[in-house]
Amino acid sequence: MSSRHLVDAQIAPLIEIFAQMAFTPEGLSALRDAPMTAPSPPDDRVKRECVTVPGPAGAPDIDLHILTPVHAQGPLPLIYHIHGGGYIVGKASEMVLRHQSLVAELGCALASVEYRLAPETPFPGAIEDCYSGLAWMFDHAAERGIDPARIGVMGESAGGGLAAALALLARDRGDYRLAFQHLIYPMLDDRTGTSSDPHPYVGEYVWTAESNRFGWSALLGHEPGGDDVSPYAAPARATDLSRLPPAFIYTGALDLFLEEDLDYARRLARAGVPVEFHLFPGAFHGFELQEDSHLAGAARRLSMAALRRFMALSDDGPA
Repeated sequence: MSSRHLVDAQIAPLIEIFAQMAFTPEGLSALRDAPMTAPSPPDDRVKRECVTVPGPAGAPDIDLHILTPVHAQGPLPLIYHIHGGGYIVGKASEMVLRHQSLVAELGCALASVEYRLAPETPFPGAIEDCYSGLAWMFDHAAERGIDPARIGVMGESAGGGLAAALALLARDRGDYRLAFQHLIYPMLDDRTGTSSDPHPYVGEYVWTAESNRFGWSALLGHEPGGDDVSPYAAPARATDLSRLPPAFIYTGALDLFLEEDLDYARRLARAGVPVEFHLFPGAFHGFELQEDSHLAGAARRLSMAALRRFMALSDDGPA
């Protein structure tokens, strides 16, 4: 059943742009070669660096792309960012410059991790890369001018799924305590799209059930929806969501991840985790890339306000 009549008119131009993207095994190489976002010019308010740190035991080192305000004062809060791309595409190096204005406006630091992609590196490669980078930031917080009490995770789509999984893994290993989890239409449940009763109006644009099946199959190394899938791969599989950091989640009413995100927010709340959830009508996956739309503006305002609260920053500008 078509959802075209439900799409917000201001983001409709994205439909044609994303229609040319093929999330298939045959199209994977071309997708990886194509830039996922428009290039952003350097911002002289922000210092940029790439640090290579040890990866998981027996695995390659990983890169952390770190942004800090040029005129930073005092220990800074840190956003540990994980990029999206269905677990199969995307580069932190391409995304990091898009975060310059966020760092400058909030007066925080941001580190984006270059994790290994599937299918070349199936689970648990990506989540262990993310954990190694997070551990390095915590262990070197003092020398980097970071406040370890104000480190949280943020991610979009598959990056949001990895951020949620990282919050679970950090809780269960007990080595580091996260201040927040900031999840943008997170990819949480491998069972989405495998149901005999799918939602009739979601997943028509950008990220479809077919794309989802490919992404999850690549990550898991087998077809999604079966038994014994780890919650560190698919956080929706976790049976215990208690003692997790406060969460901010938003998604679109036409996004394939609508129901899994709604359910995760509900379960977090039932587990006693503070959660803020926003649902945008007429919005499909990646809607905020239409930056001049009212939906993108609203999403950014809500997102920035939540980050300020999570990191105890002033509403008047950088700390």
